[in-house]
Amino acid sequence: MFILKSLQMRLKFFKRGFRIAKGGLSKMAYTESPAKASLCCEELQDGAPPTYAMYEALKDSCQNNATYFQPDDSENGQRLYQGFMTLMDHVDTVWPLVDHVRKVAPQYDFDAKSPGNGYRSFVSVVDSCVLHGLKLSRQVNTSRDALLFRKGHFVKEIESCGQLLASLGTCLHHLHTLLAWAPPGELFPTEPHTPEELFAQADTINQYCFYGRCLGFQFLPSMRGILKGISICMAGFSEAYYCHGNLISSVWTGGQYLIDPEMRARRIVNISQSASIEFCKAFWFLAESEIMKRVPGLMSSPVAVNKIITIPPEPITVTTIDGKESTVLPPTVHIGLQGLNVRLISANKRTGMVGEGSSSLPPADGVLFHCHGGGFVAQSSKSHETYLRDWAAKLNVPILSIDYSLAPQAPFPRALEEVYYAYCWMLTHFKEIGTTGKRIVFAGDSAGANLVAACTLKILTSGLRRPEGMFLAYAPLMISFVPSPARLLCLMDPVLPFGFMMRCLKAYASPNTKSEGGKPKEDKPHGGHNQTVVSSATTPLDSNGFLKVSPSQEGISEGPSSFEEVSPSDLAELQAHKSGSERRKSSDTTISATSLQSEHTATGITPPEDKSQKYVSDFLERYVLDSDTDSEGRRIPIIKPSPKTLEESHREAESENSSTLVGEPPLVDDNEYTKDNKKRIKTRISEAATGFMGAMSSRLAYITGSNAISRPTQDDLAARTNLDALIARSPSDEFIFSVPRDPFLSPYWAEDHLLKKFPPVRILTVHLDPCLDDCVMFAKKLKKLGNSVGIEVLEGLPHGFLNFSLMAKEANEGSKLCIERIKQLLDLENNPGSRENNQL
Repeated sequence: MFILKSLQMRLKFFKRGFRIAKGGLSKMAYTESPAKASLCCEELQDGAPPTYAMYEALKDSCQNNATYFQPDDSENGQRLYQGFMTLMDHVDTVWPLVDHVRKVAPQYDFDAKSPGNGYRSFVSVVDSCVLHGLKLSRQVNTSRDALLFRKGHFVKEIESCGQLLASLGTCLHHLHTLLAWAPPGELFPTEPHTPEELFAQADTINQYCFYGRCLGFQFLPSMRGILKGISICMAGFSEAYYCHGNLISSVWTGGQYLIDPEMRARRIVNISQSASIEFCKAFWFLAESEIMKRVPGLMSSPVAVNKIITIPPEPITVTTIDGKESTVLPPTVHIGLQGLNVRLISANKRTGMVGEGSSSLPPADGVLFHCHGGGFVAQSSKSHETYLRDWAAKLNVPILSIDYSLAPQAPFPRALEEVYYAYCWMLTHFKEIGTTGKRIVFAGDSAGANLVAACTLKILTSGLRRPEGMFLAYAPLMISFVPSPARLLCLMDPVLPFGFMMRCLKAYASPNTKSEGGKPKEDKPHGGHNQTVVSSATTPLDSNGFLKVSPSQEGISEGPSSFEEVSPSDLAELQAHKSGSERRKSSDTTISATSLQSEHTATGITPPEDKSQKYVSDFLERYVLDSDTDSEGRRIPIIKPSPKTLEESHREAESENSSTLVGEPPLVDDNEYTKDNKKRIKTRISEAATGFMGAMSSRLAYITGSNAISRPTQDDLAARTNLDALIARSPSDEFIFSVPRDPFLSPYWAEDHLLKKFPPVRILTVHLDPCLDDCVMFAKKLKKLGNSVGIEVLEGLPHGFLNFSLMAKEANEGSKLCIERIKQLLDLENNPGSRENNQL
């Protein structure tokens, strides 16, 4: 009986402690938005801004907790006391700094209806930190008497919050320096200032606090779990990447990042500062794993057409707005002639659409020309299907997404040349992609937005038809680390860490350009044409203003004779990083778009051929078999339809997932072809099977194998398996390269007379995007020139939020807003400027 009563008393005691803890949590249910954070404050002072009350409420709560724990002689009790006292000191230090920035930030907005700039972003981040600290302090206040109160847990939480606020205080000092460098309204310094000079003005920022317990504090609650998962995956993947194949050990250590935030923060910061660009590429390409490839088909809107079209590297004849015919040559810079993959996505099959047979639905009047993001070094149209499928269904127009070549194997200007080349191809193949081409809208996110803006400049200088509209999502429009407030956000960004961003910029915009004698050599122009040539190859002498690239760079092509200088291993490596070429799925169709032989021969340029297959006859390579690549860049032969009637060719093409747009004449007669056809097909099918098995083996080796960080010394090489052994460096150590001021690289620097000809532009970005200031300043520049431009800035979402549209409600709503803006650009019949489009 006594034991029963004792158990009942204990149960009542536990229930009482639980009710106290639950009551504390219920008081925490105020809004998450820093803009409305004052609603959580009970004490509002007359005449003071609502946010000031939030800061004062944090101080009062900290003082209450400090008084409570001061008599506590335990180690954790004293650490809590010191933690709350330190947090109060940081609040006193930060408030005057953030208050000044808060007052001047509206001067830098695009307009009153579109508030948003880097200064506002940092004010929001600091407010979010204070709100996080207030919640934490109140949770301690209401649950500190409970039996289940964990001092050790809250010690770490309070100390992390104090470190976070201290680091943000350092960032605010940097913002005050930036305010002194630029006049009101200008987010970029008007005079040359180096990032090293900026970071010399204050102490080094502690990045560890941004990736530990407080990771994602500045984002919406729906995004925090996603960003935390990405960070854990990044840390765990680095174990597999650097552990020399010890997958079991890497999985075990990766699990520790879930329960040890400090360990995760240390790992992520060291990865950001020390890992190579190849690690960045490998991690981002996880979005194209076999599992992730199936997600869009299961969760996104269904589409009737989703296929890859391969554009051969052959000249294209286009008509300028003056009615003259010009020839656009295929890109050759850096990696020579390569086929270009484009993905066609359409919600419906339409009349004339290649490979779809007959359809009663007429061609659409509009088409969306899309470029994917990925920092110029990773991802593809496949990894962006998560929102492209939904766009195709809601817009009801075909989408042509370009799988351009990726840096560092194909740095600037290769990707831009391929996008421009794909646009010229589209101008001559409207019927095949299911559109009349009456309205063309460009769309791109992140790096893709930069490419479509630069491509528009190229189009305007070439005299071709410009698009009817342009949609840009979180666009980097100045490819250099010019100091600006938003650029500092990458020091705490889980999706785009500082080191990742710097390596992407360096890989794309600033490859090694030194040659013999220290001067870059000039690319040889392609001559031998009587007609006007609009070349997509770029040289300093090019009338369109491209920079010349030194032919001494690895893999660069100086002319038709330089292809022999590229080894088979180099070609294999380049193909391994060729965006889009490795993606071949049962739901996709690959179409080889061929052009006339006479045009190809006229250029005097021969496509590069892999020497490992030199014994394969030209006839077999060109007319019997197509080639695709697997995920590791291995060439997989694919049977082409035999040269029969066009109708039979299309039927066989559909059965083999391959077809041709234009049939070419055979080099030999049909009898000879039929005689050896079965033997050759059997041989190539065997090769295809071997290649497939090799790809499966190499994929596992790629994920779990050793990929060393390049270091100049043996000591550094020895430390590559343990990134935690590397000392965290100042962020300024990354600024050891220069980026040319080229408008095709950074559209923000384009001349006014070109920007004035831009079509209507709609920009969608987020407050917490390191590229926010690029978008705001570019929009201001267009507005000043009289262009039709609009910008919207969303709260609480990260850079690249479109890729999370299937995971978070707010990201999905952002994608729907993109659709609405693109719809407006597609329907320009009532726009007064649409009729003069082709007369500019």
